[in-house]
This record gives sequence, C-alpha cells and structure tokens, in this order.
Amino acid sequence: MTTYKEINGTNIEAVSSDPANPVTGQVWYNTTDNVVKGAAQTTAGSWSTGGNLNTARWIYTHGAGTQTAGLVYGGENGPGAVTEAYNGTSWTEVNDLNTAGKAMGGGGAYTSALTAGGSGRLTNSESWNGTSWSNTPSLNTGREYLAAGNESSTAGVVFGGLIPPGFTNARAETESFNGTSWTEVADLNTARRSVAGTGTSTLALCGGGYATSNLANVETWNGSSWTEVADQNIAGGGAMFGIQSSAVKKSGVNTELWNGTSWSTGTSSSDNISNRSGLGTSSLGLLAGGESPYSTATEEYLGEGVPLVQTFTDS
Repeated sequence: MTTYKEINGTNIEAVSSDPANPVTGQVWYNTTDNVVKGAAQTTAGSWSTGGNLNTARWIYTHGAGTQTAGLVYGGENGPGAVTEAYNGTSWTEVNDLNTAGKAMGGGGAYTSALTAGGSGRLTNSESWNGTSWSNTPSLNTGREYLAAGNESSTAGVVFGGLIPPGFTNARAETESFNGTSWTEVADLNTARRSVAGTGTSTLALCGGGYATSNLANVETWNGSSWTEVADQNIAGGGAMFGIQSSAVKKSGVNTELWNGTSWSTGTSSSDNISNRSGLGTSSLGLLAGGESPYSTATEEYLGEGVPLVQTFTDS
C-alpha cells in the first residue's frame, strides 16, 4: 500500500495549530484539537454572514485591514464619525474620526490607515495608528465619493470624486500622500465619482463609477500614470477589495472577479445592499454596512480556489 510519505515526501506533521496557508492536499495532526485535518480546494467563491455592526449606516468608503482584523469608519445615519474594529467574529466601537463624514477615500492596515475627503469633510485627511485618529494635511482639491489606494498612514493615493453641489461635477484629479503632504499627480483618463477602488500608492485599481452615466471603464495606476484596461462586465460603482492584480467588486447581488487582465463573473450574493465599505483580499474579503435602508449587515467572502480546512473522522 502506498503511504502518505511516499506520495508527498514527508510524514504527517503534528502541530499545535492549523497552518496559516495550507497547500491543497496537505494533511496534518492538530495536537490541540486531537484530530487529523487536511486542506481541500474549493471550486467557487462564496459569501457568508458575519457579525453585525453596532451602528447601522451606509459608509461608501474603502475600509482598512483584513477579514479577521478590519476597520470601518464614518457613514450616514446619526453619528458619522463612528469607527468599528472587526476581529473575524464581532465588531467593537473604537475611537471616532475627528471629523464626521461619508463617501471618503480610505484604506490601509488595521494599525496604520489613512482616509481623505468625503461628504462633510472635502479636504480633510486623517491617519489611524491602531488606537486613534489624527488630523493630517489637507487635500489640494476637496472631494466626496472618491476612491483610494492606501497602504498605511503615511502612504496613499486618492482619485476621482465629486465637487458639490449636485452630482454632475465628476473629477479626474489624483493626489498622492507621502506622510507629510498631498501632491497632485496625473489625472484619471476618465473623470468619475462613486468610484470603486483598491490597491496601494503605486499599484492602484479604479473601476466603474459615474460621470453622466454609469461607467464600465477600468484604469490601473503605476505610481505615475493611469492606463485603461479591460472594462467591467457591469457598469457602475460598488464595493471593491483586493489588490491591483487580484480584486473582487460587488454591486448589488453581482460579483465580478479581476485577475489583472480581465473580469469574470463570480458567485452572486443574496444581499442586495448598496453603499458598502469593503476591505481585505480577493481570497478573504469583507463588506459592511450599506443602504437597504441603513444596514448593520456584514458579509464575508471566501475566494475561488482557496483551500478549505477539513477534519477527518473515523465515521
């Protein structure tokens, strides 16, 4: 009989906790749970229900962090400065923004985030250090309904948006932050507001949005200029999470997957909620809040082809 070692070149390891990134087909013995486990590959992405926010609101901004250590902030419906942290199960209220707002351009890590602009804020910029928000230098062009590629409290880029009053003055401006000041850099090729965006200050993704009609145009940022790439299948805005080369965008119940070259249709969600906050990776993402009407709902996303841990029993 062929053994596991003969097939895989190693014995089944005994470990106190499951591997952080198991390879499909990998098997191990968990000494804490006293069971044998293995990683099996999924065939399709899936959405599931997470813990509810404490404050119902629509946020329309990119959150910060990961599915198990995430952050969302601001919004509409009462106190628009509320910040909440997610531990993979539940949300906890932490320190508020200094200036209330919604529709901001935000992002970053759980302990180091950056947000700028937004309704009621326009030029305001704030940084998060894992405990509290601090005011940072102002944007050159105040906007709302913009998007961002921010990796930390000292590095980010915001793009697109709208200058009120009204909803017709879509913008193409892009501004980069170096920890000290915001600098206007190359404009988007297509001015737009209500943009779906993600990424970093040097590798950002801008999808869809609205100008005089819903847009399907998608652009990528390389740190100095924007390049038009393959259009979305569904025009308009929505919530996006991931990186420039691998992202997920959800609008209504529809999910689209970006592989760095083209868009494909992903697994639909049962929640038809708009104006949400998105964060995380294309493998493990999160959406929170929204307008359906004002919502506390959280959705967790497990990406296509992600190894799932299974427990083996003798039954």
